[in-house]
Amino acid sequence: MSKSGGNMKALWYNAPRDFEIRQVPIPKVGDGEVMIKGVCGTDQHIHEGEFISKFPLIPGHETIGTVVEIGKDVKGFSLGDRCVADAGITCDTCFYCRRGQSLLCENFESRGVTQSGGFAEYVVYKQHKLYKVHNLSDEDSTLLEPAACAIHGLDKLNPPVGIEVLLLGAGPTGLILAQLLKLNGASRIVIAANKGIKMDIAKQLDAGDEYIELDRQNPEAQWKKLKDDNPYGFDAVIEATGGGTLMMYGVYENKALVHWPPSKIFGDEIRIIGSFSQTYCFPRAVAYLDSGKVKVKGMVTDVFKLDDYQAALDKMSSRGALKICIKP
Repeated sequence: MSKSGGNMKALWYNAPRDFEIRQVPIPKVGDGEVMIKGVCGTDQHIHEGEFISKFPLIPGHETIGTVVEIGKDVKGFSLGDRCVADAGITCDTCFYCRRGQSLLCENFESRGVTQSGGFAEYVVYKQHKLYKVHNLSDEDSTLLEPAACAIHGLDKLNPPVGIEVLLLGAGPTGLILAQLLKLNGASRIVIAANKGIKMDIAKQLDAGDEYIELDRQNPEAQWKKLKDDNPYGFDAVIEATGGGTLMMYGVYENKALVHWPPSKIFGDEIRIIGSFSQTYCFPRAVAYLDSGKVKVKGMVTDVFKLDDYQAALDKMSSRGALKICIKP
């Protein structure tokens, strides 16, 4: 029975930081489309209006749900299937798409960032954007989108076997990337991050080989010891300076700037690469996480109802959570 025609509860942003819970029309299911009902991960960057977000907006780009309605010509999906959604949308007709560089799409869109996403009771996706999940819980499945981005980061890094890596930060994507590096030939991974719940979970997951818990107020002595203990640096540094390859992997404000001496980059032959979002990485993400090869149990630290969204934001800001998911 079609759910279209009625209303549903959704999180509605009029502008950055300006949100409300409101009733909106349930989306219609068109040909080749599937409606799911499920949960979604939170994103502080969208709340602040960062990244490529457009408003007004129903956010939510890390959606997992159960199929509740199927459109005409849909094949391979049944009512009750649990699916994760790839939020990215490329046009397939611009200069970059036509030469196989779809992530540089000139018309790139993302559900929950530039178009309505998963912070609603029902969401409709094109069938080719959904992937079945069998073993992961709904909460853990919200980490599949960060995992897909981590896989793209690994593709960009293209690490040779045996490299030593310094990884700064212990957020969800970083902890998944650390595990992927271990599974794909890194001989040593050092994770450096501030003390707290994120580093506690990093150790529980055995994400790295060594851990440096930084003092937020006075980290200088620890940085000096890191340099003294590693006089030749690392083969790859993720979001840090120094080493053979520097990969910028996190999401930053547009106004954020970095300053490096060109002579250092030139003289040490440092390679600087960026890693933005992903395309076509979801099948590998599902394979790694659904099989248990990449461990995410415990990374979702909190679950909130949609009506309690402000409490979820407060928890995120408190630095007392690693990953939060919302159940509409």
